[in-house]
Amino acid sequence: MTELTLRLQQGDTETTVTVNRDVFTIGRLPECNLYLPAGGVSRKHAQIVKQANGTWVIEDLGSKNGTQVNQTIVKTSQNLNHGDVIWLGNVSLMVLVHNPLPPPPIKAVTFYEASDQRTILRNAKQLQQQWIEANSNDGDIGDKNKTIARLKDLVDIAKNLCAAASIEEIFSQVQQVVFRYLNSIDRLALLIDVKSDGHLELVNAGSRDQTQQEYLLANASWISRSICQKVFEEKVVIQTADTQKDERFSGEHSILLKGIRSAMAVPLWDENKVVGVLYADAHLSSYHWEQDGEEELSFFSALANLVASSVQRWLLAEKLKTEEVIRHRLERYHSPAVVQQLIAVGGLPDGRLPPAESEISILFADLVGFTAISERLKPTAIAELLNKLFEEMLQEVFACGGTLDKYIGDCIMAFFGAPEPQADHADRATSAAQGMLTRLEHLNANGFWHEPLQLRIAINSGKAVVGDVGSSQRVEYTALGATINLAARMEGVCPPSECVISEATYQLISKPEDFEEMGDYRFKGIDRLVKVYQTRLHQMPTIIHP
Repeated sequence: MTELTLRLQQGDTETTVTVNRDVFTIGRLPECNLYLPAGGVSRKHAQIVKQANGTWVIEDLGSKNGTQVNQTIVKTSQNLNHGDVIWLGNVSLMVLVHNPLPPPPIKAVTFYEASDQRTILRNAKQLQQQWIEANSNDGDIGDKNKTIARLKDLVDIAKNLCAAASIEEIFSQVQQVVFRYLNSIDRLALLIDVKSDGHLELVNAGSRDQTQQEYLLANASWISRSICQKVFEEKVVIQTADTQKDERFSGEHSILLKGIRSAMAVPLWDENKVVGVLYADAHLSSYHWEQDGEEELSFFSALANLVASSVQRWLLAEKLKTEEVIRHRLERYHSPAVVQQLIAVGGLPDGRLPPAESEISILFADLVGFTAISERLKPTAIAELLNKLFEEMLQEVFACGGTLDKYIGDCIMAFFGAPEPQADHADRATSAAQGMLTRLEHLNANGFWHEPLQLRIAINSGKAVVGDVGSSQRVEYTALGATINLAARMEGVCPPSECVISEATYQLISKPEDFEEMGDYRFKGIDRLVKVYQTRLHQMPTIIHP
């Protein structure tokens, strides 16, 4: 019977929560089975449900910011597997499945040439156990002592690998062990599927000859990619004592050119997935492998099993580092839900969001009478006012899934519909405007500032180019185009404490009755009349965000 636990990371604190019922709710309400009073988490955000066959699924409960499993947004329900990462707003939960179904067996194949036994393909798990048991056919004391010694060695190796924090430290430990146990090996390489795309990358390499270290890392052509890919894709272990005489590699001209005579490669397993390959070779034929090959290969396989766990920890740490860099880069502009969607897509090319044409609604919110207010205040007081005001108003932008473009003096420029497309971008923009006006009204009533404050808000909808624009030294995520220029001009005709929208926005919103026609206006740089609508504030209800 499978059991499920969730690992919650909050700062330096790690908490493990057991899913102790068939329907397990997660949310911001204290009565939820997992209480998460965090940003972006709805009152009842999601639930985990146990299926009749013992598996688990997660279902979103109509949350504001959505639920994701790895890179997939949960629409109805999503199966949960060991190692999955659940995102609810800003909170991540790692799924740990105990007593899972056993992985499918590794392909077990044996290959021998017609004349000589020079190539071995074997089941990795059988080989690992074979090395530990030290070929104890009759169970005599010497073999038992050898088995105990090897188990102790594995424990020591495992301890050292667990203490390794970087891929360099991991490989250093592996290299020491391999060159100590396997005298036939000249060179060693660690290849990892870093991007989980099936492409093996050389992350480190070593040689008994220390002078070759830099060459081995800089020039990966010495590695037999055909052997490594077979190990990785078919989940077998390979040991060949003489590639020159092995008809399996007779067509591999690269092997002949590289001078590879003997080679050994084993898969790095993480649960049911191969994350990489441990590869070793020698220029001279290792004929002793014909007698002792399986024992050396079984040790290599046992070692690879330990290395796989360390590599997976490193991959997870690197992924978290990458996500943190991207998150810091984006959280200035986007709501938590949008940030998580962008992270789920993967790393950004050159760390940038490339400019792309999008259908958006652009919003400008300007503080009324700011020039007069600033004349009466010290610079520090002006900064305090704007910081407090922007903090409050931006909550309304993010609550509606908007993106902050920039602050222009006392003005907030934000847009809706990018980087993630939003079919209802006009509704989102007008809802954010309504929320900003209502919130400021409440703030004024509670003495937010020394005097009542007012906003003017203008919204326009249409095509715009959105993305990172700038030089190599400074990049700004922004929206460009005529749609933005018109919205900026419209702000000048907006009455205090109201919102004006263009006819383009009016045609898109689901509640046009919230606005009334204000008139036709001509704006500088725009050679046509623009019909403008303004809010009917007495008809617009107060917004309460979950």
